[in-house]
Amino acid sequence: MSFFEIPPLTVRLQRSELAVPGSSPEMFEKAANSDADYVFLDCEDAVAPPDKEKARTNIIDALNDIDWRAKGKTVSVRINGLDTHYMYRDVVDIVEQAGDRLDTILIPKVGVPEDIYVVDCLVSQIEQARGASRRIGLECLIETSLGMANVESIARSACRAGSRLEALHFGVADYAASCRARTVVIGGLNPDYPGDQWHASLQRMLVACRSYGLRAIDGPYGDYNDPDGFIAAAKRVAAMGYEGKWAIHPSQIELANRVMSPPEAEVERARGILEALEEAEKAGKGAASLDGKLIDAASARMARNIVEQDMAIAARASGTSG
Repeated sequence: MSFFEIPPLTVRLQRSELAVPGSSPEMFEKAANSDADYVFLDCEDAVAPPDKEKARTNIIDALNDIDWRAKGKTVSVRINGLDTHYMYRDVVDIVEQAGDRLDTILIPKVGVPEDIYVVDCLVSQIEQARGASRRIGLECLIETSLGMANVESIARSACRAGSRLEALHFGVADYAASCRARTVVIGGLNPDYPGDQWHASLQRMLVACRSYGLRAIDGPYGDYNDPDGFIAAAKRVAAMGYEGKWAIHPSQIELANRVMSPPEAEVERARGILEALEEAEKAGKGAASLDGKLIDAASARMARNIVEQDMAIAARASGTSG
């Protein structure tokens, strides 16, 4: 391993992330009582411009009125983009009035590391002024060609002292538009493309995340009446190493939780690998054989990832997760 190795900076269970428009307050309580690991209340694309200010007020009320943590939720807010005049008021009003109830802020359409710095500066000043007891994390949507061109430097900014950056999300719809891809499908495959046209970009973002200790989250699958398509998309990213996927409809929560959780047989095999290698180490061996297959230190690292994920899921189920 390189001496320059960065462990996960912030560990959170994020198998399913439910998107909830800030202009739809009737959905907030349902979201809080759902089985989603994560909920983000949206100020951006799901809210029409005339409703932006009211959505912001709705979100502040929801953060203060609902005990999201008691319901086992990590709660985030997606602010408007830095290219809009809504962004600064999103940050100032929400963090000043409900910052202690907020876990992360999701920044859309991040193109360069400096975009993160702008939001970080605002949040830091507000927290200092308020004497905040909790530190808000930042997450970024990579959903433009510029963001993907700079994804390594964006992820690397997590190494800056005091960085709040925790995760990157792949926003397939805006990314497709930015790339001028010939599709109007959100998250599905284009039958005219021989394979998965998003694979290379997903892999690039994943490598950037894992190199610099960030969580990697896949974005939406637009057709919520196509559970098979959602499952197929989730399986592809789970196999790559993504740890979560968005749910734009409540029906997608259970699908995301199921696919992004390691199957019981996989967990049992991972535990068996760790036990077999522990016995081999006691015998002075660096490798072992299990079910007719060679296993070694690399096998242990892969197995440990699965076991740790299963433990985090069990902790959430028992109500002991952070």
